Amino acid sequence: MAIKVDENTVIVFDLDDTLYNEIDYLKSAYLAIAKKLDSDNWRELYVRMFSLYRNKENVFNFLTENYEVSKEQLINWYRNHYPNIKLFSGILNFMNAIKKNNGKIGIITDGRETTQKSKIDALGITEFIDVTVISEAIGSEKPAQQNFKRVENEFPNCTYYYIADNLKKDFVSPIKLGWHSIGLVDTGLNIHYNAANFMVNEHKPEQFIFDFNEINVV
Repeated sequence: MAIKVDENTVIVFDLDDTLYNEIDYLKSAYLAIAKKLDSDNWRELYVRMFSLYRNKENVFNFLTENYEVSKEQLINWYRNHYPNIKLFSGILNFMNAIKKNNGKIGIITDGRETTQKSKIDALGITEFIDVTVISEAIGSEKPAQQNFKRVENEFPNCTYYYIADNLKKDFVSPIKLGWHSIGLVDTGLNIHYNAANFMVNEHKPEQFIFDFNEINVV
């Protein structure tokens, strides 16, 4: 698909499971926690932790019962570790093309400000971003329209695109506000995988892509 980009175009991305796999953040956090709790046998502890998670058991309950650590400390380590995560294929080329055509780039994401900013930094895209809207910082989560109006207020009278993955909440407001919308198809690793329940006009994006290499900037 082709997107015409100029100085009056704003391309906005969701963050988790749109720019990278959110499961990789969880794995990165578990690895950091395992190394703190058992420096000699952290690999074995990590295997146990991830297996418990995959079996929908409470990982932090296991850790507090078997190690001298509180749940509050585990949450703090989880949220504030510096993540080892990587961008999906094609995103850097896409962002470079947007900038080359004088377009603007934004991120609208739910989550804690410190955590989400560390993800953006770890992905190496801070220099590309012209506006960032994080739910904790403004006190509202998607699908609230005000999260998207923050972008409109920053760059008024533009053509707006939102690229995201979660049909339950990501596209409701962009559709109502007249934005273009693009859905990234779940690769089978997404945290949210209930798209089939929301394949209706008020939730469904205009188009789906399998990866960012499908988008051509013109």
